[in-house]
Amino acid sequence: MAKRTADWKPGILPFTLPFLLLLALGLWSYKPASSPLSWVLTIVWSLPVVGVLVGIQGALLIRRRVRRSEVMTPPSPAEQDFLIVLVPTIGRHDTFPALERSVLSYVEHLPEFFPHLRIDVLTEEGCEAAEDIDQLAAAHPSVRIVTVPKAYQTPNGTRFKARANHYAHDLRIAQGEALDNVWVLHMDDDTGVGPDTGASLAQFINRQRRADPAHAKHMAQGILTYPRENAVNRFTWLADAVRPADDVARFRALTGLGTPAAGVHGELLVLRASIEATIGWDFGPKAIVEDAQLALTFCQRFPGRSDWFNGRCYGASPASAKDFVKQRERWAWGLVALCFNRSIPLRYRWFLSACVVTWILGPFQHIAVVLAVGFLIGDLNTSPLAQSVVILWALNFAYVIWTYWEGLRLNALASARGHRKWWEPIVVVALIPVFSVLEGLGGFKGFLRFVRREENKFVVIAKPA
Repeated sequence: MAKRTADWKPGILPFTLPFLLLLALGLWSYKPASSPLSWVLTIVWSLPVVGVLVGIQGALLIRRRVRRSEVMTPPSPAEQDFLIVLVPTIGRHDTFPALERSVLSYVEHLPEFFPHLRIDVLTEEGCEAAEDIDQLAAAHPSVRIVTVPKAYQTPNGTRFKARANHYAHDLRIAQGEALDNVWVLHMDDDTGVGPDTGASLAQFINRQRRADPAHAKHMAQGILTYPRENAVNRFTWLADAVRPADDVARFRALTGLGTPAAGVHGELLVLRASIEATIGWDFGPKAIVEDAQLALTFCQRFPGRSDWFNGRCYGASPASAKDFVKQRERWAWGLVALCFNRSIPLRYRWFLSACVVTWILGPFQHIAVVLAVGFLIGDLNTSPLAQSVVILWALNFAYVIWTYWEGLRLNALASARGHRKWWEPIVVVALIPVFSVLEGLGGFKGFLRFVRREENKFVVIAKPA
């Protein structure tokens, strides 16, 4: 696995071929139009171009990194740094099997590169799987249970996962662990690591020790992949191909260049304990996307000090399409609120806001909806106002195809067989219209919850083992 992940680089043909075909088709079929539908389509189908250009930049940066890999320092153990793996869990019986799989992967794969290692499983007092979690920790000396008391409250009244993270943050400060040479690796309770993860992470941390303190990085993000073996639903596994592609595109570009303006996700996120101690997780009772808020706050306080590393973690897709939509709904709900959070300067949230607007408008951009509206108004001409806009549309649609194609490839590389089955690339591209419905539905439902000012809920879906 380490060999094949090291050899991977983003493909060019899966983007350029659809782009050229779509561009040729768009230019050939273009008919001048100035109807209301053309005005709307010119705007909404062009909106994604900002995120697309950033994503293309990220993929090109990885290809450049691969060309220079022979001059990079080989991985070696991080002997002078202490790694704390923080794994928050709601501690239900249906989430325990995934938690056990994840914790065992840390125990197996991380000690080789981190001789100073502790795994903190963060639980709530009285959680239903407490006995099973205690037995898991008792079998492995490097695992420690950190229990958040029911009575614990943060100064700003933060709830849910952010409250638990802030308790762990307070505990590290009290125990004298908020130091520059202590790194906190944030993981989800259904996300494990592999033989490549420790090597890539240690390589990043050792590089910061050698760097000039004025330019050393304080935060880094890796790649979240979904091995085929962790999936209980092949449909949602294919639908989640978009996520690792986003990690090697937008996240690689922004987080890797020092300013994580697209946010970060809570898996394979490593942060100096000393820096986390200055930010904390006490973002208030409405915070349900605490990782993205942490990233934007980091942008404001430590510009230019984040990075990206070519290591993988291994998660599991939602068990059903219903859970898939529910997951996206919670993300959109929290991200829309974050986009309106004036405590963060607009220059750090405008990019995320542009991406979120594109997301929540997804149902209205869908080709089936557009054709239905065109049929009702008696105008099926979907050409833009100007022929030059066709270039932007071809760029955007080709990028969507590339994300599913390349994301599927990344997930297949992370799987036991190490390659895609012959039919999977065909099916994943054919189902993009269906996947976009699910993504758009989740995004729009989250937006409606924000508009209705509903009570915030942190929904934890069942975790496939």
